[in-house]
Amino acid sequence: MKRMMAIMVAMVFAMSAVAAQAQQGTAATTTTSPRKKMAPKKSGPSVAEQLSEMKQAIDAQQQQIKQLSDLVQTRDQKIQQLEQRLDQSQAVATQAQTKADTAVAQNVEEEQSVSALKSDVSDLKSNATNAAMTLQETQKRIGEMESPLAIHFKGITITPGGFLVGESVYRNRALGGEATPFNSVSMPGSGQNGISEFYGSGRQSRISMLAEGKFSDVKLSGYYEADFLSAGVTSNNNQTNSYTLRQRQVWSQAAFDNGWSFTAGQMWTLATETKKGVDNRTEATPMTIDPNYTVGFSFARQWGVRVAKKFDNRFWLAASLENPQTIFAASGNAANFALGGPGSGGGLYNGGGSPTGSALANYSFNATPDVIVKAVFEPGMGHYEIFGILSRFRDRVYPCEEPPANTSLCNGGVQSTEGAYNSSKNGGGLGANARITFFKQLDLGLHGLYGNGVGRYGASGLPDATVNPDGTLAPLRSYQALATLEWHKPRFDFYLNGGEEYVGRRYAVDPVSLKTVGYGAPSFVDSGCYSETLPSSGNGYGFGGLSNCSGNTQRVIEGTVGFWLKVHSGPRGRLQFGPQYSFISRDAWTGTGATAGTYVAPHGIDNLLYTSFRYYLP
Repeated sequence: MKRMMAIMVAMVFAMSAVAAQAQQGTAATTTTSPRKKMAPKKSGPSVAEQLSEMKQAIDAQQQQIKQLSDLVQTRDQKIQQLEQRLDQSQAVATQAQTKADTAVAQNVEEEQSVSALKSDVSDLKSNATNAAMTLQETQKRIGEMESPLAIHFKGITITPGGFLVGESVYRNRALGGEATPFNSVSMPGSGQNGISEFYGSGRQSRISMLAEGKFSDVKLSGYYEADFLSAGVTSNNNQTNSYTLRQRQVWSQAAFDNGWSFTAGQMWTLATETKKGVDNRTEATPMTIDPNYTVGFSFARQWGVRVAKKFDNRFWLAASLENPQTIFAASGNAANFALGGPGSGGGLYNGGGSPTGSALANYSFNATPDVIVKAVFEPGMGHYEIFGILSRFRDRVYPCEEPPANTSLCNGGVQSTEGAYNSSKNGGGLGANARITFFKQLDLGLHGLYGNGVGRYGASGLPDATVNPDGTLAPLRSYQALATLEWHKPRFDFYLNGGEEYVGRRYAVDPVSLKTVGYGAPSFVDSGCYSETLPSSGNGYGFGGLSNCSGNTQRVIEGTVGFWLKVHSGPRGRLQFGPQYSFISRDAWTGTGATAGTYVAPHGIDNLLYTSFRYYLP
C-alpha cells in the first residue's frame, strides 16, 4: 500500500510537468504574428532541466516517503512487538486465570467434599448418639420395668415413697411417749421424775405417694403421707391433726407455667421454713429422730388453702387460710366462759375428752381461719423468709355466773345465763427464717417467731391464751427461736440444734371472788412442786399427782446433737443409722412457797438418747 502511494505521487508530479510544457507550447504559437516581428526573448529552463528538477523532487519525495515508510515499518514492528507482548501477557493471564479457575474449582470441589465429609461425620455422630440414647432409653425402660421408680398410669406418674424404721429412746426421767412432750417435762416432786424410761418402736415408719400429671400449661399434683404415731383417744387438731392411721399430709396442687400455684388440703403450715421457695415437700425440718422435732421449731400440719406466685425463681409471695385452734391455760378462774368442747364422736371428732379433761381431746369453736402471708428471697446465696400470722380468738362469756355487786344487772344477783355474749380478740405474730450454705456442705439456719397467741405453732405446744376475770380471752405473748448447724457429706450428716420457747405471764384479780386469775401469777401456789405424793391407784399404773404446784411454764430450752451414718445409698434405696442426744430444761413461772412470803421457781430437766435404723425407699 505504501509503494502504491509513492507511485501515485510520482504520476501526479509527471502529469503536472507535461501539462506545464504543453501550456508553454501553446502560448508560443499564439503570440507569433506574421505582421510584426517581435524581438527574440530569453529562453527558460529546458525540459530536460525541468525533468531533472522534477526527478530530484520526486527522489527527494521518494526519500521522504521511504523515511516515512521506514518509520511506519518501525512503528509497525514495535506495534507488532507490543501486540506479541500483549498476546503473551494475555496468554499468561489466560493461563493464570485458567489455573486460578482450576484452583477455585478444585477448592470448591474440595470444600464440597469436606462439607459432605463433615455432614457424613455429623450424621454418623448423630446416628451414634441417637443409637446410644435409644439404647440407654431402652435399657432404662427395661430397668424401670424390672424395678420402676414410678408407676405410669393413664398419663399420670405415681411415685411411692417413705421409710421403715426401728427406733428407741431412753430418758433418765420418764415421760411416757415416743414423741417428747416438751411442755410436760416433770417437776422434781413427780414420782416419774425419779424413774428412767426405755422404749423401742417402729411406729414412725412412713408411707407416701405422689401423683403428677401435665395438662396444657398446668402441672397437677396430689400427695398423701401417713405414719403410725396415732392413738385414737389422742387424735386432735391442736397441731399435728393426728388421726389413725395417722394423716400427716393429704393435699392437691395446680402449678401453672406462669408461676402461679394453688394448693389445698392438709399440709405443713406456711409458717414452716422451706428449702426452695414456698414449694411443698421442701420443708426444712430438723434432722432429729424425735417425732416432735426440737424446741424452737415452728410448725403445724393442718388444713389450708394456699396461693403462691414465683418471680424469676428468686422471689416468692404466698398467702394461706389455715385451720385455727386455741390452746388454753388458766388458773383460779370462774366458770364464766366457754370456748369449745371435747368433740362429738358422731361428728367424727374424738369424743373421749371432757370439759375438764385433757386439752389434747378438746376443740375450740373458732370464728375464722388463721391467715398467714409469707415472702421468700433467694438472691443467690442463702434462703430468707419473712412471714406474718393473724389469728382470732373467741369465747362465749356469761357475766352472771358471778353476779356483780349491782344485782340489777343479773336478775337480783342470781346466777343465770342472762346477758351472755360472744367475745373475740385478735392475735398473731411475725417470724423470719434464714438458711445459708458455706463451702457447699455446711448449713447455718436461724428461725424466730414472736407475737401474741402463737404458742401452738411451737414444738412445745405452749398456750395461746388465758382468761381475764370477766371471762374474756387474753392472748399470751410468746416467742420461739431456733439455731441449727448441719454438716452434710455423701455418707455422713451431722447436726447441732439449740432452741427456746417462751410464754409470758398474764393475770389479774377477780373483783368478785378476789382470786388471782390468769397464767403465771406470782400468787399461784408452787410449794408442792418438790414434794412427791403417793400413787393415785393401786393398779400400778398411776404415779401420784403433784398438789399445790401450778407449774405454769415460762420457757423450755433444748440442746440437741446427733449424726446420721449412711451405710448404703443407691438405686435400691438408702440404709442409715444415727444416734441423738438431747438435754431439755423446763422452767416454770415463780410462785409462792410453803412459807408465807417465800417464792419458788420450779425447774425440771431431762436427758434423752435416741437411736434410729432406717431404710428409705429409692
